[in-house]
Amino acid sequence: MKHFAGFAASALALAISAQAFAGTVTTDGADLVIKTKGGLEVGTTDKEFSFKLGGRIQADYSRFDGFYTKNGDTADAGYFRRAFVELGGVLYKDWAYQINYDLSQNSGGDNRKEDGYFDEASLAYNGFSPLSIKVGRFDPEFGLEKATSSKWVTAQERTAAYDLIDWTNGHNGGLGIQLSGSAADSFYGSVGVFSKDATNAAEDGDSTTQFNLRGVFAPMHEAGNVLHFGVNLAQRDLSDTAFDGRIRSRLGMRGVSTDGGQDAGDNGNRLTLAGAEVTPAGAFGDDTAWGVEAAWAMGPFSLQGEYVSRTLEADSSAYDDIDADGYYVQAAYTLTGEARGYKLGKFDAVKPSNKQIGAWEVFYRYDHLSAEDDNGSFASRDDVEGKVHNLGVNWYANEAVKISGVYVKAKVDNATNSNGDDDGDGFVVRAQYVF
Repeated sequence: MKHFAGFAASALALAISAQAFAGTVTTDGADLVIKTKGGLEVGTTDKEFSFKLGGRIQADYSRFDGFYTKNGDTADAGYFRRAFVELGGVLYKDWAYQINYDLSQNSGGDNRKEDGYFDEASLAYNGFSPLSIKVGRFDPEFGLEKATSSKWVTAQERTAAYDLIDWTNGHNGGLGIQLSGSAADSFYGSVGVFSKDATNAAEDGDSTTQFNLRGVFAPMHEAGNVLHFGVNLAQRDLSDTAFDGRIRSRLGMRGVSTDGGQDAGDNGNRLTLAGAEVTPAGAFGDDTAWGVEAAWAMGPFSLQGEYVSRTLEADSSAYDDIDADGYYVQAAYTLTGEARGYKLGKFDAVKPSNKQIGAWEVFYRYDHLSAEDDNGSFASRDDVEGKVHNLGVNWYANEAVKISGVYVKAKVDNATNSNGDDDGDGFVVRAQYVF
């Protein structure tokens, strides 16, 4: 981290010096192009080499009560949701690299207790265009909301339905290799193999192997004119593996339990839908998740949704399978008329056309998640369900600053907090700066 920070500081100092002193810059190769809009970017005119130094900061504050706390009283949380330093670029034209270091601790899983960690450290070869081969540490692909950058997802938190399948699109400290590509401007696909570590531990010390597959067909794929369909599949083998088998959700309120920074402390309450924290080796085998996604956008209006399903297959006669499924539906409208950006396979930023008032967007999303578990304490009760309403507004002040606010209302079936509450509400505000 010291070397990375030192390089970033040197690059920034170089940029400041270039602004402060007039003079001639010479190179040992092609001429350089230096851009300072949205970070610092330096590249050769022949596009053989480049690097870009940037990042994102997301500062959140929330208040919540009811089911979101164990005693039902109001609690609050203020924290950095993400604080990334990002360095990426091109080497010898066909190679691309990306290094993202997160200082916030909040983007990792529950095991992220260190001061920071590498969110991504990857190298890709693009010489077989339109195919790309990527290796290193990066998130597997599963779902439209995950494919869309956290900078430009509509609500501050991605759908609560993803909590059912949190292992499918997080790297958990592991490494992977992925092949991806596009065709005919309308098709995109990726397949990856990942080696995971963190909370899972096989008896022989072998890591957990995970496979991911995603396919997208988008016959309409321009900003303000989008028709998008996708399928996803992920599988991992948990045979002879002891793991934390709980399926839990914050129900859209990160502040009940953050991985770094302020939260509700011991009073924060998460919904546990299924599973046991201590799941012994040999209890379960294959863990399989699949999902479908769809989106439509016309001008300033967009509509999207996803459905996900998961089956954790019992590997012992003492256990039954665990099944979970969830979905969301989201509608968004830009009051100032701008269309939401789209790149094949994912949505992108809303770019304000009026630099004085920015772009204003309103949205509503409904999340639904449920699980069936006939093991342990869950055997004596019906399926646990969570339902979450999200109503919010985004102000894109410019291409770097975004201010967001969302009201969240949750309702739970067949579960309560310690006070007997089965519903709760709260709000989250975020200030985001992207450079």
